[in-house]
Amino acid sequence: MNPSDVLIKPILTEKANAQQDALRRYTFKVARKSNKLEIKKAIETFYGVTVISVNTAVSPAKDRSRFTKAGILKGRKPAYKKAYVTVAEGETIDLYSNI
Repeated sequence: MNPSDVLIKPILTEKANAQQDALRRYTFKVARKSNKLEIKKAIETFYGVTVISVNTAVSPAKDRSRFTKAGILKGRKPAYKKAYVTVAEGETIDLYSNI
């Protein structure tokens, strides 16, 4: 897989920001078919850091419904894969530079 196809976007939540500060662990939304070696290579290529470990988790699809004037609208949120990437000590990834 091409490294630009592996990484979709960083996940910027309060929990992810706390892990960045305390554990040097960054969270990314990645392609479902990518494996840990491809994720490690993509992070090292894009951000120029040394990756120590990669942990992955697949968040399952979820059913959603909401009540409106037109009635009940039902839908589904797709499943996605998350990667928790730990970088070497003393290195950081600046995720807010593009904002």
